[in-house]
Amino acid sequence: MVRLTIDLIAKSRNHFKKKRGLSFLEYLKTLTHLHFSSKNIEDIGDLSMCRNLAVLYLYDNQITNICSLGFAYNLTHLYMQNNNILQIDNLSNLQKLSKLYLVGNRIAVVEGLEQLSELKELHLENQRLAPGEKLLLDPRTLCTLAESLRVLNINNNNIDEIRDLSLLKEIQHFSAADNKLHNTEELEDVFSHWPLLLGMDLSGNPACKKPKYRDCLITVCKRLEVLDGRGINELTRQFLINWKASKEAKKKKNNKHFLTGPMNPHRLTNDFNVGQGPHPGHIYSHANVQRWQPHQSLRAHKLQIPVSRLLNHVAVSSAICSPVDA
Repeated sequence: MVRLTIDLIAKSRNHFKKKRGLSFLEYLKTLTHLHFSSKNIEDIGDLSMCRNLAVLYLYDNQITNICSLGFAYNLTHLYMQNNNILQIDNLSNLQKLSKLYLVGNRIAVVEGLEQLSELKELHLENQRLAPGEKLLLDPRTLCTLAESLRVLNINNNNIDEIRDLSLLKEIQHFSAADNKLHNTEELEDVFSHWPLLLGMDLSGNPACKKPKYRDCLITVCKRLEVLDGRGINELTRQFLINWKASKEAKKKKNNKHFLTGPMNPHRLTNDFNVGQGPHPGHIYSHANVQRWQPHQSLRAHKLQIPVSRLLNHVAVSSAICSPVDA
């Protein structure tokens, strides 16, 4: 097993040439950059003598655990892409870390970054996940990164929703290509919380095939310059913003008219002649309506039947309803 130790550094020709008359221990104290990529390293040993280490290159190795870096208070850049890391851990002392590259590992949950309040770039694309598994981001980590993170790359990680990412209001460049994002309304809501967003790549997601996908995101992201690898013309943006404002104003006007307009198109009236005109449901104009007066007899007004005919009608009715038939 290859392990990164001070002895391995001593055997490195690149570092031996940089000693320039210093003792090896003195040299370690001045060391700021350490290059050990593609060396089949599986573990990190004691490097505590390198107290001024600022940049560490350990990509393309076989490392499974992040460890032995508690001494590196001055570390600002950590490159550990394409290893076999399963969990983000043991980084709490790296409070000056600004760039973290963990591309192409086996990480399923992004956590353990709660102390990294200075982190500006986080690269997590292409995790080698188990079938059906997707990359998850711990809410505690997101809360910590809300005020600092500028660049986030989560390409190709089976992600189907990003609602929790709305906390990251300082984001300027966001990549989530080749995932399973499909809800354009969710995307608009999240991006409306990112006023500083300049560049974004969502290519390869189902949402990209939705109608007006590009237009909607351009109007939401007021400062966006590049979307899915294509530049955004400022005239186009302004046209889309004006079009959206006009559409919303028209919609608001229609809703207001609906709410304040009459519920029934027919005016209520106490006229009993409604519906008796030449057409069913016809309402006479106000000028032609003869309104009923309470002191008038409706029957006498409407049906002027001779008394003799009325008495005959009463007689016939009495005969029909006689006790014999009952």
